[in-house]
Amino acid sequence: MAQGTVQVTHGGASRWRRRSGEYPTLGAALAVAGDGDVLSVAPGTYRENLVLRHAVTLRGPEGAAAGSVRIAPLDGVALTVRASAVVQDLYLEGADRAAPALLVEEGSPEFSDLRVHTRSASGIEVRGGARPLVRRCTVENPAGVGIAVLDGGGGVFEECEVVAAGQAGFSVRGGHPRLERCRIHHAVGAGIAVTGEGSGLEALGCEVYEIKGSGVQVAGRAAARLTDCSVHRTSGDGVTLDTDAVLALAGCDIHDIPENAVDLRSRSVLTLSRTTVRRFGRNGLSVWDPGTRVEAESCEIHDSTGDYPAVWISDGATASLKSCRLHDVPDALFVLDRGSRADVADSDLAQVRNTAVSVSDGATVRLEDCRIREAGTGAWFRDHGSGGTLSGCTVDGVQTGVIVSKGADPALERVVVTSAAEAGFYVSAGGRGTFTDCRVTGSSGFGFHILDGCRSTLTGCHTERCARGGYEFAEDGPFAEGCTGDEPGSRATAEAVAGAGARPGVRTVTAVQDLGERPAGGPGPAPLPEPRPREAAAPAGRGAGEVLGQLDALVGLDSVKREVRALTDMIEVGRKRQQAGLKAASVRRHLVFTGSPGTGKTTVARLYGEILADLGVLERGHLVEVSRVDLVGEHIGSTAIRTQEAFERARGGVLFIDEAYALAPEDSGRDFGREAIDTLVKLMEDHRDAVVVIVAGYTAEMERFLTVNPGVASRFSRTITFGDYGPQELLRIVEQQAEEHEYRLGEGTAEALLEYFTELPKGPAFGNGRTARQTFESMVERHAGRVAQLAEAGTDELTLLFPADLPVLPAPC
Repeated sequence: MAQGTVQVTHGGASRWRRRSGEYPTLGAALAVAGDGDVLSVAPGTYRENLVLRHAVTLRGPEGAAAGSVRIAPLDGVALTVRASAVVQDLYLEGADRAAPALLVEEGSPEFSDLRVHTRSASGIEVRGGARPLVRRCTVENPAGVGIAVLDGGGGVFEECEVVAAGQAGFSVRGGHPRLERCRIHHAVGAGIAVTGEGSGLEALGCEVYEIKGSGVQVAGRAAARLTDCSVHRTSGDGVTLDTDAVLALAGCDIHDIPENAVDLRSRSVLTLSRTTVRRFGRNGLSVWDPGTRVEAESCEIHDSTGDYPAVWISDGATASLKSCRLHDVPDALFVLDRGSRADVADSDLAQVRNTAVSVSDGATVRLEDCRIREAGTGAWFRDHGSGGTLSGCTVDGVQTGVIVSKGADPALERVVVTSAAEAGFYVSAGGRGTFTDCRVTGSSGFGFHILDGCRSTLTGCHTERCARGGYEFAEDGPFAEGCTGDEPGSRATAEAVAGAGARPGVRTVTAVQDLGERPAGGPGPAPLPEPRPREAAAPAGRGAGEVLGQLDALVGLDSVKREVRALTDMIEVGRKRQQAGLKAASVRRHLVFTGSPGTGKTTVARLYGEILADLGVLERGHLVEVSRVDLVGEHIGSTAIRTQEAFERARGGVLFIDEAYALAPEDSGRDFGREAIDTLVKLMEDHRDAVVVIVAGYTAEMERFLTVNPGVASRFSRTITFGDYGPQELLRIVEQQAEEHEYRLGEGTAEALLEYFTELPKGPAFGNGRTARQTFESMVERHAGRVAQLAEAGTDELTLLFPADLPVLPAPC
């Protein structure tokens, strides 16, 4: 594009004698222009470095196409503004990696409808005392910062867009800008970065998305406020605060974040109101370090896509949640480490797969008038020094209402647990706790289940309709006074405590039950909640014979079937010997499954659990499948918690750990996988009758796994090897798939499949049964593509699979 001319229209009474004129360059026009003059730039490309020192108006011609006026010097700053000028409808290009394309140094200029396309240090840079008003401007700078406000700069940016940035989209260091209805996306770095003492930013109605880094980053004593903003689709955390940062979020929406939605540490302070956090891969809210704190009101955190707690508070941080909702998450609130604290009031925690509130390592919580429903565990106080208060809370539709273990000592007042699948309140392993005016209704287990050695105190508590009884106490256990229950078949009576340890005037509740004779020795001291009732075993109604028949119907696996039958025969005979008053041989039921992927290990584990449930060895027989990511945490102490929770979910059934060797990588160093193994070994010993553990993986790797801990090999009774399927067995799987989906193999198809599976490369990607199923799915897809072209299709055409439907053999690895 050729360079045009510049029309200068003089303004102001002092220049009434001067005539307006045309100038060949912008530099020449600016040399004669003064305050109030208008410079109308003809379409063209101007290779000039412009400096505006007067309050002029610089604009493209009216009605011209966007981008028709290009300011594109070969180096340096394209446009420098040092006055309260007006700049409109220009296209700025920069090529200097050490300089911005547009530099605003002084005054209160106005910019509108600019497009900045550059590969420079920054697209727009505002510094000094400049306070520009920037409207409807677009910045694209894949080499540097989109917009930078530095060293006391400020201004207002309205409806602007950063469409690409090689660094931060919008960067503030020492400035105080305001953003209104701006969009910042496709930045490499933070979408918005506010850093350094004295830095500040206010954003209203803005959107930050498609960021390769954090969406919003505030650090180094900076402060920011975002109102009605959206942050989503980042590769890093959604919002991060660090080192005395202060941030307020009001009416914001943070979603589709693969990492932490909001992460803050090092004495940062976050205030949240009317803000939604959803679809996050790690923590919705992650709070670390002494002095770091969060205050949230009327917020919602939900729909986690990962396996991490929605709210994580540790290392002495504090959080306050008021009138908030946490739902559809693996865990709702985790508070850990001495000095960490969470205050939660008038809030809802619902649809929680594991634990709604977890308190450990000396942390404390205070929950007032909160509602917990549909969770694995309502609240779990895990260990010594952990405690706090629950007051006026309701817990409904959970597995276990409240667990207190390992010396934890919370105070619970007016807590109501309804419809628990297991115990309403469960205290084990030296847990304590004070329970005042608490109530359990409709529990499928006990109302209060307190094991030996737990010195809890109960005052004025009440139970109703608890299936196994209102109160189950060890003889030398809790102190109770004024507690009542009206469960059928049981009654709660108050008797004076006698003997050592009794306190004057304190009484203990004894449950008198019509449940038959209690086994000698009383209940075992297992620090896990009472098992679910037998009828909850899954799937219900199938006998061992039927399940063994299904095992026999599996393709191949002859040696596996023999091993499982031999093991179940040993267990069955042992049970009959016990019934006859004879000693039964001790049979360790934990197993090691070795072999390649797709050989049926998970299926056999599931059937094994059902068989043991029918034999009465397991309470439910359900299968809980986990891998390294489900057991190993990122921080000290979190791995043990995750492993314990996985073990608890499997209680009464089978815990199946796939690729178990990943817990002990050869170059592990300080890897937390060893902690998971150590925790698992202890749980298997302490609760040997509660859970059957099956570890699975490749043969060589599993041999190494069995040597990582002296107790690992001794916990497993035998190793069952699952061999690879041969071509004939793979053909049989395809035939079963075809029969199940109402297809038939046409003439020659079986022979073609045998040849296909014989020639199929058996490299690391070979999936055995999974490969056979994928082959069938590919045949169905190719069949559909063939039959869809027919004008009419009869039953044969719709059901017959022919050799032509086979997929192409992959190249050898």
